[in-house]
Amino acid sequence: MAAQSGLITVMERAARKAAPRLRRDFNETQELQVSRKGPADFVSQADRQAEQTLYEELKRARPDWGFLGEEGGVVEGDPTKPRWIVDPLDGTTNFLHGLPHFAISIAVEEPKPGGRTEITQGLVYQPLTDESFWAEKGRGAWLHDRRLRVSSRRDLTESLIATGIPFAGHGDFAQWRKIYDAVGPEVAGIRRFGAASLDLAWVAAGRFDAFWESDLQPWDVAAGILLVREAGGFVTDFRGGERVMERNEYIAANDGLHSRLHKLIAGALRV
Repeated sequence: MAAQSGLITVMERAARKAAPRLRRDFNETQELQVSRKGPADFVSQADRQAEQTLYEELKRARPDWGFLGEEGGVVEGDPTKPRWIVDPLDGTTNFLHGLPHFAISIAVEEPKPGGRTEITQGLVYQPLTDESFWAEKGRGAWLHDRRLRVSSRRDLTESLIATGIPFAGHGDFAQWRKIYDAVGPEVAGIRRFGAASLDLAWVAAGRFDAFWESDLQPWDVAAGILLVREAGGFVTDFRGGERVMERNEYIAANDGLHSRLHKLIAGALRV
């Protein structure tokens, strides 16, 4: 069993500080004040307040770090220091409709030579189930104190695959449909639960065997990508490369399923 580092403790403490209000407001979804950010893209008072709580807690612990949040955007910090990448409520539409599937996602992005960056810590916390998925580069992925490993399945026909479906104003439905038409007949099932951070955490935990999606934001996936990789999985873009956040394309699975899923997706996009 790996003991949490001080940094993961800071992240979990911040998530747990923001969680009670989300739990309370989840039970009062009809009373929430909601404004539109864009087509079919909602933001609630709960969302903004959760991000403010996370920002204050993380800023207190690391005052010179930058911050990238879904609601508040970029807050500059010392460019030589890491920054936080935070989604205070991944699965906002689920939350607003009373569906109990949403999470807080926090990641640490460290600067590297040559202008590169690297995600080195990540945490995905589900306030309703009190599940805390966390990972540190080189130290594995964990659910509380239990080590996580990706699924060992090798046969697509036995595999349950997660995805995200484009919706009004977001994503390329024609591209998604091509991929679905190629993947659907080959697998045991496809699920769309509406929170990419949890989808990736569940791949890391072996609950899902694989995942594909595109048109996501850094705060949706930063922590989840690290979770999958530290659980022994692979995450690539649709070309099989490592430029996942640059290309905004994500395929996640164990090594055997990843190669098969990548072949199906790449073939579908060549048609």
